Amino acid sequence: MEKTKTEPIECRLMVIGAGMAGMAAALFAARRGIATVQAGLTGETLYASGLFDLYGVSPGTRMLIDDPWQGLKRLRQDHPRHPFGLVSDHQIRSAMDLLTRFLDEAGHPYRGYPDQNARVITPVGTIKRTFRVPATMWAGVTALETKAPCLIVDVKGLRGFSAKQIVSTLKPSWPDLTAASIDLPRENRMGPKYAEHIARGLEVEAGRRELAEAIAPHLGQAKAVGLPAILAIHGTETVRKALGQMLGVPVFEIPTMPPAISGIRLKEAFDAHMPALGVNTFYQHTVHAISRLKDGRFVLEIGRTEPETTVVAEHVLLATGRFLGKGLVAGRQGIGESLFDLPVSQPENRGCWHRETFLDPRGHAINLAGVETDDRFRPVTADGRPVYDNLYAAGSILAHQDWIRTKSGTGLAVATAYGAIEAMDSFHP
Repeated sequence: MEKTKTEPIECRLMVIGAGMAGMAAALFAARRGIATVQAGLTGETLYASGLFDLYGVSPGTRMLIDDPWQGLKRLRQDHPRHPFGLVSDHQIRSAMDLLTRFLDEAGHPYRGYPDQNARVITPVGTIKRTFRVPATMWAGVTALETKAPCLIVDVKGLRGFSAKQIVSTLKPSWPDLTAASIDLPRENRMGPKYAEHIARGLEVEAGRRELAEAIAPHLGQAKAVGLPAILAIHGTETVRKALGQMLGVPVFEIPTMPPAISGIRLKEAFDAHMPALGVNTFYQHTVHAISRLKDGRFVLEIGRTEPETTVVAEHVLLATGRFLGKGLVAGRQGIGESLFDLPVSQPENRGCWHRETFLDPRGHAINLAGVETDDRFRPVTADGRPVYDNLYAAGSILAHQDWIRTKSGTGLAVATAYGAIEAMDSFHP
């Protein structure tokens, strides 16, 4: 049966992408009262650790950054083409504050220091610098600072998280750490252990009680208990506090390997609350065709597997990511941008993409590839002119940055989204 053609949706802004940059852009636009439509795949969000990195490692080195603001100052001096050079510290702070305020309202509060990175335990027992931490993990930051006696717990059968490994790695600098593996009979009855099953089971008191009873015999002199990030999908702080009351000591989460519960939490928070802000969302939809009207507006055909809806937008913000998000595609002739066929800043040829050593601290040239923009985040041609006055780009698709190596993923995404929305909102043709 032929599908009924719906009337085109008209908006001021179309956000293409549903990763962190796309979500942040739609959020910032909605907060400004901008009529916004958003389409994209949210799968990448499931790989999020929940930690909001701003700037943690100096590029081309292994030097760890404790003060991200001083680090960003040096970055702008040494790498003036880096996207962080297009936004001020004030814009970055505003962007982070807006994002964390939204998540607090959605039931996922965050904590952090005003001017310093926090130090967080990773699932392999190393220490990571990050700017904002889920409130459920903050007691772990405090325990690490004070080196208080602490019990690290894993769940038997839950893969990718070993309390023994974490303790073994950290014990030389943190002597009062102990490890325990616990069984959860309720989960045993349900078959193989999956983090999401456990997390949803802890949303009821019986599940929390069983977990506390399993941990209690191992508590000893511990002043805090660290668990994998499994403390529910919704109401995580309520669950964490309830467990702490049952055990008599603070409880904290440790990030797990992706895909992770922290990613599910973020995805569900955005899915549930963005429409309430007025964003017209088409998650799990992609753009199948793009054209332009005589007045400069974009016409986008979006749908799941084929065009289903037409959107007419005054402005478009591209937040499609790099290779994983399919914003960039690599071929024998080089690297291309997948939707608008935008120019891509990239190494001279494929032979220059990678260094001989995979973990070379200088990084690989391919990781600096991306779309180059002007100071208003508009993609530009080789001679520096905007491809379109009303097309913007934000996030990891931008050139001259290696967010993975510099531990700056969320910071880069939200800061450039903020800068692009601010530029778009002040646009006067």
